[in-house]
Amino acid sequence: MAHVMENERIWADRDDVTEAVDTLPALDEQHSPKTNVEDCEASVGLYYASRGLAEALRSVANSQLWNLPVMGFSLPISSLFSSESSSLESFDMNCEENDVKRADATEVNAQQEETYVAKFQSEYINSSVPLYQKYWMKAVKKDLHRAQHTGLSELVESVLHGLKTPPPLSPTPVLSPPGLHVKPYALWQELPQVECLLKSLSAQEIQLQEAMFELIVSEASYQKSLVVALNVYQCSAELKQILSRVQHHVLFSNLKDVCRVSERILQELETHLRQDVVMSRVGDIVLNHQQDFQQVYVPYITNMMYQEAIITQLLQDNRKFALILKKLEKDPQCQRQTLKSFLILPFQRITRMKLLLENILKRAKGVYLNVSNLMEAIEAVRKIVEECDRMVEQMKRTELLVCLDKLVDFGNVKSIPLITRGRHLIQEGTLKQLIVGGDKVSRKDVYIHLFNDLLLLSVKSGHRFVVQTHALFPDNVRVEEIKTFLRLPAESFLLHLPKNHNRFSSTIILAARTRSEKETWIKVLSSK
Repeated sequence: MAHVMENERIWADRDDVTEAVDTLPALDEQHSPKTNVEDCEASVGLYYASRGLAEALRSVANSQLWNLPVMGFSLPISSLFSSESSSLESFDMNCEENDVKRADATEVNAQQEETYVAKFQSEYINSSVPLYQKYWMKAVKKDLHRAQHTGLSELVESVLHGLKTPPPLSPTPVLSPPGLHVKPYALWQELPQVECLLKSLSAQEIQLQEAMFELIVSEASYQKSLVVALNVYQCSAELKQILSRVQHHVLFSNLKDVCRVSERILQELETHLRQDVVMSRVGDIVLNHQQDFQQVYVPYITNMMYQEAIITQLLQDNRKFALILKKLEKDPQCQRQTLKSFLILPFQRITRMKLLLENILKRAKGVYLNVSNLMEAIEAVRKIVEECDRMVEQMKRTELLVCLDKLVDFGNVKSIPLITRGRHLIQEGTLKQLIVGGDKVSRKDVYIHLFNDLLLLSVKSGHRFVVQTHALFPDNVRVEEIKTFLRLPAESFLLHLPKNHNRFSSTIILAARTRSEKETWIKVLSSK
């Protein structure tokens, strides 16, 4: 998928964009221990209108730009947040901000988790290095600008570059990585140990080193943001006071493990730089951490839909959470960035890393220096992003099945377990069942749920689906055009069930609203 998804929303640097927009799936309704039937029904109906995070990940895995679509639906979280902690129940929902300030300082300090301190201190993390949110936003803008000016301009540039190469004594200036116009050492060529080498390197070689150096400095920026997220938010005693253990874990997931992995790869990259200022092993280093990336990024990104769910729920249900969050976001370390912008950092980083490695590969072409295992590293990161995509999609499918399971009523029909490993919904909707009796044709609504391995035909009763029959799909499902009954509408077709829930054969006449809808149903019901 090489296109840029429409209706994209990206986290913005507040200095450049006036209004930040949520990028994660939005869950606007609350889910108490009782099943919210209307929410489940709405989500089922809109599931295929918008694919959410999984589709965004697919776009990321294959495109040059990182984009997230507008989320057009709410996916209910079936049980994770159904039980609130006793501390949450004890709070008055109408409390004011001064209630938060009166929290007992001794109790807060007693519960305060030890501040996260990196075991490795980078040469590039300091007060002037920006948070990763700012780096990422400017990098995306740079990508957009580049995408808008591709084509003839690049062709002309490449031709001119082939005709004239700047002399070694006057290397072409290389721009600093986007968002990192800071000291010290925003550029590789500004390193003290590099100064004596510049005259012996071509412009292409310098550009290659700058591309590899950006991997290091951007990782330093990322590490800085992760540490802020841990120390300001995850270690906050005030948040721990009002969140249950489950809520706190879901909110921050394995963010500390993500930070440790970032710290280790940053340390190895900087060690390589100190040992050989003309770098060549960044591909090897990324491959060395392939397993670490998989172990921390896949579960974190899979959990992101639940992070948004719990934030939305707490903001609506708990006044104190909103006040505490507002207070924490004002911390100078956050630089006016929201909690959500910190929670999405791992997603931004693992997808950006692939682009950074691809830029290194692009710069390495035509340069004598061999950057070993670079293509293997790119492929390893791509597979991790794809696995994240697969796990998010699987999680969404499971949530949908859980929701449907609470809406489906088998009544007098032999019941079967709806929640089964590997099962997912293909299509669903209402059709007319036509019943021919003499000269009359009566109609009644029938609702179809077509899964990859099962077909359910139901009648809606209120907000529930009362199953009339079901059959295994595709083995016991056949469709056929109607040619004999001329008085039947052109939108009708035959549905054959060679073996239904009673192990009997049955045939049903169905009619769609339009011929286009009929063709769609015939196609999906005929798929193998």
